[in-house]
Amino acid sequence: MWKELRISNGKDVQTTDEHSCSYLDVLRHLNLTKNKEQFTMLRPVKNYKDPIIVTLDVVLYAILNVREKDQQLVPYIWIDMWWKNEFISWDPNDFCNITSITLPTELLWKPDITIEEMTEMDRTPPNPFLIISNDGEIEITDNKVPVSACRMRVYKFPFDIQTCNLSFKSFVHTDKEIQLVGYLNSSEIVEWTHKLMHNQYEWLFVNLTVHRNNISYFHLNQSVVIYTISIKRRAGLYVINFMLPILFFVGLDLASFMISDSSGEKLGFKITVLLAITVMQLILNDILPSSSNRIPLIASYCIGIFGLMMLSLLETVLVMFLLHKDTKEEAEKQQSMIEDCGYKEGDVSINNSYRGETPPEVLPVVKEESSSQLMEESRDFEKLSYELRELVKMLLNSRTEEARPAGYWKGVFQAFYTCSSPIG
Repeated sequence: MWKELRISNGKDVQTTDEHSCSYLDVLRHLNLTKNKEQFTMLRPVKNYKDPIIVTLDVVLYAILNVREKDQQLVPYIWIDMWWKNEFISWDPNDFCNITSITLPTELLWKPDITIEEMTEMDRTPPNPFLIISNDGEIEITDNKVPVSACRMRVYKFPFDIQTCNLSFKSFVHTDKEIQLVGYLNSSEIVEWTHKLMHNQYEWLFVNLTVHRNNISYFHLNQSVVIYTISIKRRAGLYVINFMLPILFFVGLDLASFMISDSSGEKLGFKITVLLAITVMQLILNDILPSSSNRIPLIASYCIGIFGLMMLSLLETVLVMFLLHKDTKEEAEKQQSMIEDCGYKEGDVSINNSYRGETPPEVLPVVKEESSSQLMEESRDFEKLSYELRELVKMLLNSRTEEARPAGYWKGVFQAFYTCSSPIG
């Protein structure tokens, strides 16, 4: 504020008892707009042999998706990164105790830090601003949704625990130019992650560890900070919707043994249950990755149940075939016994009687003779003939029932079921 106006040497001189400061004064002092190439194109070190120490702070905020088939992890992470620029500094006392300012990221050089496992470009917009401190420290905070490659180990599916890495490193600089350092230790990161993470759907956060390492790429040593994320699958939904229905199908297959073998419904029922297990296996094939080195336990579980139900179906087919063979043999023996008794198929009267056809009543014999005596004798002869046919029918039926043996395979199955029952 202007407090006093004095005239000195014919000129107006303005004096103040307080100095008004602004961020523009700091920007002009740093001279960022004029020497733009100095601050954006080169590493901000006075001696090119000195490396830049870049400190990382990564916190897991959410697990958006885990693609087992594609072996990919999609996390939502917060990244806080800072380093020192040796060409930037000012005294806060000269600028009304301004210790930091916010500027666009295009004005200063930034380390080319990337995630090694990232398979797709991050679609989240980057943070357009960074913070500059009076001692030359530059800080940038950003959030990312990287689609990173993660080798899925699904041997214990759905009770599996997956471990995925996020490796932060420079794209082109060696460890002599950029060195990465993790700020928080593993226990602190886990504590902060539990506080910030609110949405956990299918996967539960278990642990997050951090360690620093130097790796070699084509004879170039680079500094790497690796964050290892451990997540656990919620298995309850898979148990209810997948494993229990398969056990129910097994129970239905066992219950089908109480269906009579003589009906064709038993065979159709078993085939329907077997097709249901096949559909469940197709659903499992869409979930699990095909590049797994070991066969998952749940796949072995499904294959074993499928094999048992296949054997049960084959057993039903075999039993029905043998029972049908017994029935056919019995019919052939019965026919041969009838022929042994001296009757052939040409004998219409006997065959009709044996087949259960109602014999006609006494047929009137029409003769050309008109004598009443001849007609009476004819009627007596017809009655005698009918009685003889009835007697032959009774004898044949009794002999057939006594001589008909039980089927061999039917007797074997009855003996087997009797011996295998708990009471027997």
